[in-house]
Amino acid sequence: MPTKKHTILIVDDTPVNINLLKGILSPYYLVKIATRGALALRVADKEPRPDLILLDVMMPDMDGYAVCQQLKSKASTRDIPVIFVTARDQAEDEARGFELGAADYLIKPVSVPVVLARVRTHLTLADERLLLADVVRERTEQLEQLKIELIKQLGRAGEFRDNETSAHTMRMAQFSRLLAERSGIEPVQCEILLHAAMLHDVGKIAVPDAILRKPDKLTAEEFAIIQQHCENGVKIIGTHDTEILRMAREIALSHHERWNGSGYPNGLQGEEIPVLGRIAALADVFDALTSIRPYKRAWPVEEALELIAKEAGAHFDPQLAQLFISLEPELRQIMATYQDE
Repeated sequence: MPTKKHTILIVDDTPVNINLLKGILSPYYLVKIATRGALALRVADKEPRPDLILLDVMMPDMDGYAVCQQLKSKASTRDIPVIFVTARDQAEDEARGFELGAADYLIKPVSVPVVLARVRTHLTLADERLLLADVVRERTEQLEQLKIELIKQLGRAGEFRDNETSAHTMRMAQFSRLLAERSGIEPVQCEILLHAAMLHDVGKIAVPDAILRKPDKLTAEEFAIIQQHCENGVKIIGTHDTEILRMAREIALSHHERWNGSGYPNGLQGEEIPVLGRIAALADVFDALTSIRPYKRAWPVEEALELIAKEAGAHFDPQLAQLFISLEPELRQIMATYQDE
């Protein structure tokens, strides 16, 4: 018999049946009792939940089929194995029980060895499913973390080839998440955005060094090549259909569009520009202005925000620009946390 004390919930309205099953199981398991369907649902959904339920069919108010149906309809109880224990011995009754999600179907009067064997089997199967689910969850979390780390490193690759500062990608991503949160985007989406924004300039990997690192003013032809980094970023990110990469593609392609339609690569205007692109544009420009580059000094925060206010309705979404300006204390905190090496 098992060494772990599993909990069994017996659901039956007849004391004789309850006492019989309790007598069979109590030497090996913790036993709970419910004499009505509604009570069984409450007990099953209360921590600690039972590991298995023995369920009668013919009960007043709510029969066992209805109880099983409700158990299987809730995420918190659907994985608890249910074994029907009933005098209803017709094939259609048994078939209905399995259709509702029962793990097994026992006919009264029950055999002691059969009850113990079936209970032990289904508890073992349930434990194995839980163990497998834990392993899958752990592997999934590891893969997710690996994916995020790869995205971070790929985002930094664009920095290493450009004149951008060492923490630009992280600050820009943090600014983007902050603005997204305050603009009402769902928290889960904001967390995904934090990582997706790191790939906004990954397309610069494809720009020749002679252009990317040129200290003098670019020619029209050279600037046209620089502009291609948006579309190149989309190509590098690829077409894999996950939310984080979908966001990354959208940001890479649209973060240089301008509210008045004068941006690139597609000359989108106003709300034609995806909201994530409008958010990233503010975050990217603000960090570029307030960072030291080989060709410029770092602007004071006040001057950078003044420029953003001036460009609201021209370069930037006017509402997002005003919201961004109002976040000055939080912006300064991000800058202090993620300083250049």
